Amino acid sequence: MKYLVTGGNGFIGTNLIKRLLSDGHEVVSLDNLSTGSINNELPNADYYYNTVEYIHICLGNQKFDGIFHLGAASRVQPSFENPNQTFRYNVSGTEAVCEFARENKIPKIVYAGSSSKWHNPSDSPYAMYKYIGEEVCKLYKQTFGMDVEIARFYNVYGDGESVDSKWGNVIGIWRSQVSENKPITIVGDGEQRRDFTHVIDIVDGLCKIMYNNIKHEDAWELGTGINYSVNELADMFVNKFGCEKKYIPDQKGNYRATLRENLDAVECLGWEPKDRLKEHIDNL
Repeated sequence: MKYLVTGGNGFIGTNLIKRLLSDGHEVVSLDNLSTGSINNELPNADYYYNTVEYIHICLGNQKFDGIFHLGAASRVQPSFENPNQTFRYNVSGTEAVCEFARENKIPKIVYAGSSSKWHNPSDSPYAMYKYIGEEVCKLYKQTFGMDVEIARFYNVYGDGESVDSKWGNVIGIWRSQVSENKPITIVGDGEQRRDFTHVIDIVDGLCKIMYNNIKHEDAWELGTGINYSVNELADMFVNKFGCEKKYIPDQKGNYRATLRENLDAVECLGWEPKDRLKEHIDNL
């Protein structure tokens, strides 16, 4: 099989390509390197560099057995700084991928959705445009009869995560602060709870969705079904690194809790996520 991965130079995309190659597939990546790195290139995969809006120009009439559409502006806080770019990547880019698949008769798309779906989309440009991205996928599914499956991610962490104060998740931000001997910053009261899901499990879920013919009427929820408070996560960092904690004011778009909504992926696909959070922190 031959698969296209958009965002293939990013954190999740790189882990996904490793899995697809190990499963014996051909892989093509399309990435604009806005957050991904050229250093993430893997042998035996083909890499193209541009935004997904220009997928037709980059890839022409190439045939694929499926597309994993991960390419997106993927963080809440930066979306307030550049909502237009977030719209282009998350909405226009998604429409371009769906239209590319329709024109080239690609049998299946798996779209990287977000657990922000379960909160008010107007909380942030990121949440709104990921929500509209889902609606674009559903349009192509219902109007054009395409097989477009949505996979909603919950707070992904793991090997290759971005260690960056802007583009990293909370673990990546704290790793960056620890490396600079700074206190780890806790936004708000720290009682926000997050369903932290290891990238290994996310990748396994994505592959199970692609490889199966089971269709979901809404979306597959890829979370562990367990959540931790930010304060509990901070204690893991303190125990590991001996760092100090610093509380800072709450931020817009900072949800009180994320937690997997249902068991559909577990019951229908045989997906078996594990709680690997403490092990991951201990091994940093």
